[in-house]
Amino acid sequence: MSVTQELGANADAGGQDRTGVDGIRARKGGEPLVCLTAYTAPLAKFLDPHCDLLLVGDSLAMVVYGLETTRGVTLDIMIAHGQAVMRGSTRSCVVVDLPQGSYETSSHQAIASAARVLAETGCQAIKLEGGEEIAETVSAIVGAGIPVLGHVGLLPQKAEHRGAFKIQGRDDEGAKQVIADAKAIADAGAFAMVIEGTVEPVARDITELVPVPTIGIGASPACDGQILVTQDMVGLYAEFTPKFVKRYADLGQELQDAARSYAEDVRARRFPGLEHCYGVTQDKP
Repeated sequence: MSVTQELGANADAGGQDRTGVDGIRARKGGEPLVCLTAYTAPLAKFLDPHCDLLLVGDSLAMVVYGLETTRGVTLDIMIAHGQAVMRGSTRSCVVVDLPQGSYETSSHQAIASAARVLAETGCQAIKLEGGEEIAETVSAIVGAGIPVLGHVGLLPQKAEHRGAFKIQGRDDEGAKQVIADAKAIADAGAFAMVIEGTVEPVARDITELVPVPTIGIGASPACDGQILVTQDMVGLYAEFTPKFVKRYADLGQELQDAARSYAEDVRARRFPGLEHCYGVTQDKP
């Protein structure tokens, strides 16, 4: 019996209408997959009707906790946010990142971490970063009955800081390595993979070569789907905006404007009004 079976988890946990990993896998070469990151129940609720996959990404280290890199979050933190996203969603496939330090030591450690995430969140899959060097670990996790979303190309967990993020596949050697990594992860049993920060022709080639869906972020329009960090997309993370981000709203500015209006009303004693108070006798017309 697999770890997933022992835990009572399954690809469609959380409701009959929720997209499972088989549904994601079946989209290879079809309608592009719509994917975004989510970290809280309210955010998941807003995004869920429009997305095929919600990723509880370790990017929350930066966009939620204000850390310099993705490497400052723990498995406990990822599980807490995974639980929140599952509570806020009903239809999207929910995938939770394994943070740095929770899977690299051994396959046993990786399986234990992945099994704990599934058991405590009810999510559909986990994601981890790496290529050929992590393929055996991916195979072991999948062999234990736990679905894995791969992640090749630029690997944030291995970058020291934002300035060290370098686009992958710019030369022949780099391109061959990213392609080899993608093939290794597909062969290891991942149901799909993220391709991040990789030159467009290489990401396009990978999409044609591997039998599972590719999800691009700073990759290629030819990928089988796309993902962005939601805070980047809506202007809630202003510290750094990658070239590949298209900003669809500026909620950061709207939030500042709202806070400014609130502050002005409080200082001028315009808020609260009596209509916002309890125990006030209202004059009837």
